[in-house]
Amino acid sequence: MSPWVVIFTALAYFAVMFAVSWISSRNSDNAGFFNGGRKAPWWVVALAMVGAPMSGVTYVSVPGMVGVGGTAMGYMQMVLGFFVGYLVIAFVLTPVFFKKNMVSIYQYLDDRFGVSSHKTGAWFFFISKILGAAVRLFLVCVTLQLMIFTPLRLPFVLNVAVSVGIVLLYTYRGGMKSVIWTDTLKTVCMIASIVLAIVFIARDMGLDFKGICSTIGESDYSRVFFFDDVNSGEYFWKQFLAGVFTVIAMTGLDQDMMQRTLSSKNARDSRKNLITSGLMQIPVIFLFLCLGVLLYVFAGTKGITETGDAIFPAVATGGSLPAVVGVLFVLGLVSCAFSAGGSALTALTTSFTVDIIGTAGKSEEKVASTRKKVHLVMAVLMGLVIIVFYLLDTKSAIDAVYKLASYTYGPILGMFAFGIFTKREVHDRWVPLVAVLSPVLSFILQYNSERWFGGYRFSYELLLFNALFTFLGLCLLIKRKK
Repeated sequence: MSPWVVIFTALAYFAVMFAVSWISSRNSDNAGFFNGGRKAPWWVVALAMVGAPMSGVTYVSVPGMVGVGGTAMGYMQMVLGFFVGYLVIAFVLTPVFFKKNMVSIYQYLDDRFGVSSHKTGAWFFFISKILGAAVRLFLVCVTLQLMIFTPLRLPFVLNVAVSVGIVLLYTYRGGMKSVIWTDTLKTVCMIASIVLAIVFIARDMGLDFKGICSTIGESDYSRVFFFDDVNSGEYFWKQFLAGVFTVIAMTGLDQDMMQRTLSSKNARDSRKNLITSGLMQIPVIFLFLCLGVLLYVFAGTKGITETGDAIFPAVATGGSLPAVVGVLFVLGLVSCAFSAGGSALTALTTSFTVDIIGTAGKSEEKVASTRKKVHLVMAVLMGLVIIVFYLLDTKSAIDAVYKLASYTYGPILGMFAFGIFTKREVHDRWVPLVAVLSPVLSFILQYNSERWFGGYRFSYELLLFNALFTFLGLCLLIKRKK
């Protein structure tokens, strides 16, 4: 596929995205940047929330994971858990955040425990999000390097600078107001590109709708449920429970995700958008996995040997299908990647400005000045982390995202669980120590699990144990009543 076709496709999408961002960010102030002014219609937020967790990693890595490590379509086990997690967020967390009228959700930890806990939650989010956002944008930069920058003999560093610069520009003024509407555009583009890619692959293979269903159903890659080996990382209850708590941690306790739902007018509208988006994600991710099965079947007939994250780009842009499939791939990838990068950058700016620097007692102009400087610094830092990931040469981006989440979101989940489900006070100054020790204990547990527990291997459910260690550590810090 010609790099100029990729460039023109990307530029066309950027033109639409910047137009949407400019229109939505008119008359935007600090409130508009941080939470959209709390004026977003719930159905718009619901559409935005469908696409919000789905970055370029999801777009490329989820179809590719179907044929890697014997997982088949087992990712749907986690997806079912995702919906339960959305219900917990809607009925447990959202009322708490709206009741306290929070800009940053980590302000809850300050109200509940104290300043040290507040800063600890904010710093763990900062580490989680800068790493997670960098992994997501890294995968897109690698793909763009293969499709544009390498054919034009341009370095990876320039690729990163251009990609991060685009993200910075469209969020610089509007923040969350821009992100919500561009996320809605992203959701539409992403679903359309996946459906049309399935249609073109099926047409090349001579399949109608019934043929698509039978091809997927008869494939070795179509297995969804794994109940036979409790030691396996794909075992159903491991994946399901990991899905529940991953969504609670990576959505309900993530400033990036909750910043969208807190832009709703009230808690009732927020619940509606969470439940709707949680339901809609089930068929959307199922479409991704169906595409993955078709990609591997199609690749087998054409002698394409790529697997994992490389198979979708190889099939879409390798010349075996009409050029329009490559255009659709680029459109879906660009829409997913840059919207996810923009929302992450906005959330990082919000949390660092509100939680770590602080806005109390400062004028609107002073906060705006600080926010803009932080926004620029976060963009530069994100670019540097992407370059580090490129040097490390990670192979499975979505696996890397969830592994990082198991270590970095665990302490946040444990602190919020203790705060919501108990009424006890703790010695706030020791909370950072507990939050640091919990991931260390989790690593020791994972490293020795096969030897200690008869071959049992931890998967993403390690997040639960990380949170449990934090919860138990806070129990040791409970203040005794005088």
